[in-house]
Amino acid sequence: MLSVPHLALALILVGIIRLVQRRLAARLAFRRIPGPSCSSLIWGEEQKLYYNVPGSLHLQWHRHYGNVVKFTGAFGHQVLSITDPRAISYILGEGTYLFPKPQGVRAWFRTLLGEGILWVEGKEAHEKQRRSLAPALSHQSTRNLTTIFYENASKMAAHWAKQLEAGEADEVEIEMTNWSGRYALDNIGQAAFSYDFTCLNGEPHELAQTLDGLTNHEQTRASFYMRALFWLVPSILFVGKKGEMIRKTRNELGKLAIRILHDAKIAADPDSKTLMSLILRAEEAASGQQMDEEQISAQMRTIISAGYEPVSASVAWMLHELAIDPRLQQALRDEVSTAGDPSFDDLRVKYPLLDAFVRETIRMHPPVLENHHESAETTSIPLSEPLPGTSDLHLIIPKGTILSMPVNVIQQDQTVWGPDADVFRPERWLKHDASNLSHRCHRDLFAFSFGPRGCLGRSFAIVEMKALIVTLIRQFSFSCPYEIEAFQSFVIRPRVAGQGPSSLPLLVRKACY
Repeated sequence: MLSVPHLALALILVGIIRLVQRRLAARLAFRRIPGPSCSSLIWGEEQKLYYNVPGSLHLQWHRHYGNVVKFTGAFGHQVLSITDPRAISYILGEGTYLFPKPQGVRAWFRTLLGEGILWVEGKEAHEKQRRSLAPALSHQSTRNLTTIFYENASKMAAHWAKQLEAGEADEVEIEMTNWSGRYALDNIGQAAFSYDFTCLNGEPHELAQTLDGLTNHEQTRASFYMRALFWLVPSILFVGKKGEMIRKTRNELGKLAIRILHDAKIAADPDSKTLMSLILRAEEAASGQQMDEEQISAQMRTIISAGYEPVSASVAWMLHELAIDPRLQQALRDEVSTAGDPSFDDLRVKYPLLDAFVRETIRMHPPVLENHHESAETTSIPLSEPLPGTSDLHLIIPKGTILSMPVNVIQQDQTVWGPDADVFRPERWLKHDASNLSHRCHRDLFAFSFGPRGCLGRSFAIVEMKALIVTLIRQFSFSCPYEIEAFQSFVIRPRVAGQGPSSLPLLVRKACY
């Protein structure tokens, strides 16, 4: 009988043998797939991906090598980057449950948020949670919440107006990333929980600072190590100051969620139209059981996080694009200069330039750059065109392979969007210029994904962004005196070139008609 040390050694050896077998199988399966040569024996391409302009390497690779590119991650593991439309349709559509989120991604969501919709895998479990969430994020639900978006946008505008009145100059410099995050958080608090976080009162706010401190940081070595290694060793999320910050954020969000639940008495109000009350009622109707406190807390943490990061980043990029294009500002101002606040339905269909502006911002500045999945089993996926030098329209993906679908590459595909695909041009979305968008990952914006894993909060996010832009553009004009660059935090944010965390100081003045 083996002793404990010998048993441990045997298990380690078995693990190493399996790892080597997977590496050899991947190299054999991917021998005909083009890609860049490995630049580091230890880190592969991870350092270049982390320290270069976000998304720039994927753009270079795919424009040079084609729709399927292989590259090397940390310690030699092979990653496939895929932009082939047929392959993406299969991975996110009929084959979706063959390709769960990678273990590292799931570990991040479980550690930070709990076992909510972003963590759950498996057809039955995922569909169950999705059925509970879908009614809360429907068009009708968002329609009922639109007034909240206007109220919070007006609070934000009122603070800016006071700053202008208090100053001696005609314009004042305002830091936009701070305000865009606060707007997103107050919308989530009131729309989801009927709870006012009071982020828009202009004072320092603990919740905003906690969330910002976790993800909005400089490109430090510790952050790079965690990002490069968590694909292989998810337990690295528990290590060091970063791991401590993740646990602290989870605990803070959990305590906040339970306090909201008790204070707002969400479950007890049968007439409540908040997202969380609709989720709880849908779950009880479907299963005959109420969620327990941890399940509720996990969903609430997930809603707060999902409603904060992407929306705050997108709002900041919208304000930046307005600030560098006075012509676009005036055209939007002219389009929305109607009496009263547009209704939910008006925001969806009445303002074509506003809609085109929001879509183009998300196309050019997707908050999350990559959609990651992992092959649960060795699987064959279909391709729309064969790999270079072959005629095979199928690709074998070995078990455990990490798949990356780079959102920015798909949304800046020159064969779809034309030679100016890298140019911000909202007019391309107007009807006469969008007839060639035949595939849904282009027409519907891949930033929101699609299929069973498509973003349920799409309508909510777009309407809250439109409500804010309508409110602000009617009252203010913007200009940007700084060079702004894209910055990789948890999402892609703007920042003044060369600075640390995200930053977008804009000059704001009263609008002139």
